[in-house]
Amino acid sequence: MLDKANADLPPVDALMLDIGRRARAAARPLAIASTEAKNSALIAMAEAVVANEQAILAANAIDLKNAEDSGLAASFLDRLALDPGRIAAIAEGIRAIADLKDPVGEVIAEWDRPNGLHIERVRTPLGVIGVIYESRPNVTADAGALCLKSGNAVILRGGSDSLNSSRAIHACLVRGVEAAGLPADAIQLVPVPDRAAVGAMLTGLDGAIDVIVPRGGKSLVARVQSEARVPVFAHLEGLCHVYVDASADLEMAKRIVVNSKMRRTGICGAAETLLVDSAAISTHLMPILEALTEAGCVIHASPTVLKIHPGFKPATEEDWRTEYLDAIIAVAIVDGISGAIDHIARYSSHHTEAVIAEDPAVVERFFNEIDSAILLHNASTQFADGGEFGMGAEIGIATGKMHARGPVGVEQLTSFKYRVRGTGQVRP
Repeated sequence: MLDKANADLPPVDALMLDIGRRARAAARPLAIASTEAKNSALIAMAEAVVANEQAILAANAIDLKNAEDSGLAASFLDRLALDPGRIAAIAEGIRAIADLKDPVGEVIAEWDRPNGLHIERVRTPLGVIGVIYESRPNVTADAGALCLKSGNAVILRGGSDSLNSSRAIHACLVRGVEAAGLPADAIQLVPVPDRAAVGAMLTGLDGAIDVIVPRGGKSLVARVQSEARVPVFAHLEGLCHVYVDASADLEMAKRIVVNSKMRRTGICGAAETLLVDSAAISTHLMPILEALTEAGCVIHASPTVLKIHPGFKPATEEDWRTEYLDAIIAVAIVDGISGAIDHIARYSSHHTEAVIAEDPAVVERFFNEIDSAILLHNASTQFADGGEFGMGAEIGIATGKMHARGPVGVEQLTSFKYRVRGTGQVRP
């Protein structure tokens, strides 16, 4: 219930301050909750998701109908849509987080000083995490579960397009938390679609929020980075590249490129630009582009590619900077690994890049000289995922360089403190 101190505030501001206060209050007992209690809550959350499958699907159907009526793109609808398989995957993801090692209290390092002091660096929860995301309702479960496991309270603000789905999933999370005797306010969902709620979260809610994690498109992340008054785990767009070297095995290259682009086109790990070694034009280029075309992908080609196949759509400068999130890929010819490194350095969002090559010198240069959060050799960019890294689910892929980088899992949602044990030492 909102208190009298909020009586003169706009309704959304008063609501958000109340959510922030309740999250801060929940964070203290959650930070010292036992591993057993947290895991019990997670298992109960997963069971509630499975038990309430029909309610979640019904809520999702409302969101999908509204999205379709609004004329939203097919790639957006794919990110929004739930089905029994995806709901089962949500529950399984929560269970996987329960199976993870509890990071809270882990001694990261310890050492003794000459004066007899024993010093430990120990993992601690961050406190209260604000997660702002768009159309993926599964993020509600992933973020809620990861924050709980890492001992953090969380305030979830999903996109207005997925609000009904997120509410249904959130209700399951709260049931699980309560069943384990933990504070229900440990996982809160902003209940209104008003964009002012995002602005309120970016202020930190009067000191309640310790860090903001944005997960969404370029405009959302740009706004968060511009306006936030609390630390941000940056999650920029996934402008991911695949470079095919002349040394690449052709059949492997075809499989990896098609999977990188077409497995799920709407995720941040989907490849958006294909770079082909100029020495591989006669051997690799057309077989790979034919495989992409057969899979339903539209090719936006550079002038060099168009000379070989004039039927593709010409690529513009904007194509090299575009995260399509759709069955479209930009294709360019580059002068070997040096050309690939230069192109990626110019256009990459520093999310994920892949090299397909058998020449170890090429791979070594790719790994050493490209500064992105995730680099892969002979593997699909769609492996850019915390679950695939064995981290359970993820709260996002951080593309910044401070604190967390790459998949943000339970360990990345902790900070640390020092414990210093003495036997009566005083400083001279």
